[in-house]
Amino acid sequence: MPAFPLEAFLASLPWAAAGLVLLLAATFAVAVRQSRHSVIDTVWGLGFVVVAAISWLLSAGHGDGGRRLLLLALVAVWGIRLAVHIGLRARGGHEDPRYVDMLSTAPGSRNVYALRRVYLPQSVVLFFVSLTVQVGMFSTGGLGRLAILGALLWIVGFVFETVGDCQLAQFKADPAKRGTVLNTGLWRYTRHPNYFGDAAVWAGLFLVAADSWPGVLTILSPALMIWTLAGKTGKPLTEKAMSARPGYKEYIESTSGFLPWPPRRPRNGGRPAGPEADGPEADGHQGGR
Repeated sequence: MPAFPLEAFLASLPWAAAGLVLLLAATFAVAVRQSRHSVIDTVWGLGFVVVAAISWLLSAGHGDGGRRLLLLALVAVWGIRLAVHIGLRARGGHEDPRYVDMLSTAPGSRNVYALRRVYLPQSVVLFFVSLTVQVGMFSTGGLGRLAILGALLWIVGFVFETVGDCQLAQFKADPAKRGTVLNTGLWRYTRHPNYFGDAAVWAGLFLVAADSWPGVLTILSPALMIWTLAGKTGKPLTEKAMSARPGYKEYIESTSGFLPWPPRRPRNGGRPAGPEADGPEADGHQGGR
């Protein structure tokens, strides 16, 4: 197996960072024009696509062609689908309440505060998480069993994320179900099929990269994404916001918190409940979900 092209990889990093900066600078300009910084949520997935595309171009002649193409395809399908979903959902809307609350405490310019508290942190997290893809693009070993396993895990995650989003959108669009609870489909097996799907997608991408040295060294990148989804700003904030809603306590007792699992019977012996149709789970994902 040829040695990892470290010099070429290091030379690609500034270009990937520059592409990301240009994308977020354009996003910031649009946000200021529209007075709505939640537009960055739509660009979250596209940021990974930009970094993957730049790494794919610069790794030509260095990394394994099969792995490069696989990583580019997986990231592009995931990122573009996510951007379209969020963009359609936010079309014609107002500023997200999360950003309203955050920017209400701005000590000076709201735009400068948003640049420091929203754009900079998200760009750092995005670049760090994408290191798995960047390293994988330059890895020289051919695709093996671990890469195939990673692709299969990515499919599982993509299905959970996409189907979960569609089920929730259909549920909210039905006037007859307004005020009722969603406890069918994937939402019956996990309280957060979209967050779980995101986590599985990035675990799968890591396995594709880890199939060849030194991809395994990037384990902290997907770990940060998964920790954020399951333990920091994804699941915890959603459940904190939902905790006072009628039936949510019973839903927690009956439904797995993250990993899909058959529902348990609530302690009161009643019918399993689900999150309300207009709850926060319908309004956001980590990093713009």
